[in-house]
Amino acid sequence: MAVRLFEGKDHASSYLQYRVAPHEMVSVIMSYMEKRKPKRSELAVDVGCGPGQVTVLLAPYFNKVVGTDVSQAMIDRALAKSNPPNTSYRQSPAEELPFTAGEVDLVTAMTSAHWFDRPRFLQEADRVLRPGGCLALLSYTMDMNLEYGDVSDALNDICQEFYAALLPYRSFYLGPSSKKLYFDMFNSCSYLDKEWNESCQVRRTLSVSGFIGMVETFSSYQQLKKKDPSEAERLSNSILNKLLSAMNASSPDTEVTVIINYFYMLACKPSSD
Repeated sequence: MAVRLFEGKDHASSYLQYRVAPHEMVSVIMSYMEKRKPKRSELAVDVGCGPGQVTVLLAPYFNKVVGTDVSQAMIDRALAKSNPPNTSYRQSPAEELPFTAGEVDLVTAMTSAHWFDRPRFLQEADRVLRPGGCLALLSYTMDMNLEYGDVSDALNDICQEFYAALLPYRSFYLGPSSKKLYFDMFNSCSYLDKEWNESCQVRRTLSVSGFIGMVETFSSYQQLKKKDPSEAERLSNSILNKLLSAMNASSPDTEVTVIINYFYMLACKPSSD
């Protein structure tokens, strides 16, 4: 069973504004593909693409890139932004991709595969991938860390308070760890040529308000906001004020280093050669 949570236009806009586009992880994917033969870079499909902030990062490497998402609001937001000429979007569930068998060189899902009907998605990815094509599934843990001068430890204690307050609103579908869901997908993937990495740090300089905005895009925060909007706003404001106080700063535009802990699986479909 797949889960649909990200249907609102406001949420789609927040995704585009606050979610990090990890070009470093795209480089990891392309380095993996570069070592596989036969090489082909005709079509990449980014499944669960959201508003397409990662989809566009694939554009320099392929003749054609298609982002798909089950949410029409996400597709509409993706289409509304500036996109490379070789990039397009289609509304589609992850388990029923609009491509013929063996048509696709790369299937990616970045911070989205945990919401899919995972066995059906893996079967569908196998169907559309060409022999020698690659599958790349990436996500990150919720416990992002902050660095700021000599108060980093204090900031991360406040962050843990934020994450703990949201934990009761985490979807039961994810279980205690989304990383385990990806590792289970890695183990269930029948391809012999595959890699697993559970710790790959991406660092970004964001404003404090930008960090808060990113956490507010998480499904757990959205569930709290749906249940009790005033409590969600109170929590965000409380955490923001505590972070600024610890930093001895007054402006929410004050910048911090955010450390995001990615994990990923890469797999190559056996070649027919």
